[in-house]
Amino acid sequence: MSQVKWTLDSMHSEITFKVKHLMISTVSGQFKKFDVTAETAGSDFSQPGKIDVTIDVSSIDTNNEQRDGHLKSDDFFSAANHNQITFKGTKLDVQGDEGKLHGDLTIKGITKPVALNVEAGGVVVDPYGQTKAGFTVTGKISRKEFGLTWSAVTEAGNVVVGDDIKLNAEIQLVKQAS
Repeated sequence: MSQVKWTLDSMHSEITFKVKHLMISTVSGQFKKFDVTAETAGSDFSQPGKIDVTIDVSSIDTNNEQRDGHLKSDDFFSAANHNQITFKGTKLDVQGDEGKLHGDLTIKGITKPVALNVEAGGVVVDPYGQTKAGFTVTGKISRKEFGLTWSAVTEAGNVVVGDDIKLNAEIQLVKQAS
């Protein structure tokens, strides 16, 4: 069976996140620039060989320029020194249309193993003859485990930024001609 390469359909994909603010509400954000590539042994994802994700830290967007600047600073991502977040998939376990994607996530130079939930949307041929695969990937990480340790407390004792980051990625991949 030959290796099949898949590339990102960026027009139909997004990577978003949510974090608690003051522990009473949630702030959402996204990364506007990222890339995903995959290799499979065959035309479906029953035998994935490789999954790589690269995210441009400077593309962070929380709909607030001042907050985005703070997130890019040394208090958080240190984008000048660590301009990429990477994920290297090591194992994909899918039973039916749900499963786990295991891999190594690197943020701010710190690499940790993570397991993310995967919902496989299927593989279809679009009206232009391209074979596409769709996935929803969700999970939760601790920002502090990746060196994003900035913290502040209000006068009343409320934590300004929560530790848990909820991740959501809607990914559509395009099969490349062999």
